[in-house]
Amino acid sequence: MSAQDGTSPRWRLPLGWLVGIGIVAVLLLADAHLVYVAFTSQPSCVSHLKMPDGSTDHFRAVKSGC
Repeated sequence: MSAQDGTSPRWRLPLGWLVGIGIVAVLLLADAHLVYVAFTSQPSCVSHLKMPDGSTDHFRAVKSGC
């Protein structure tokens, strides 16, 4: 097979599929890791302002979990 007659080598199609499957696998593993971290790293209490005194412009929690 030569490049001048318009045909491509036989290995290009399987190589393209392998690269595509590899990219999809990496994306799925990254998403699975994000879901795992989201469920296992929830803190029980986060520091925040307790009283709405209006003296600062900081946000405070709607409902305290502590």
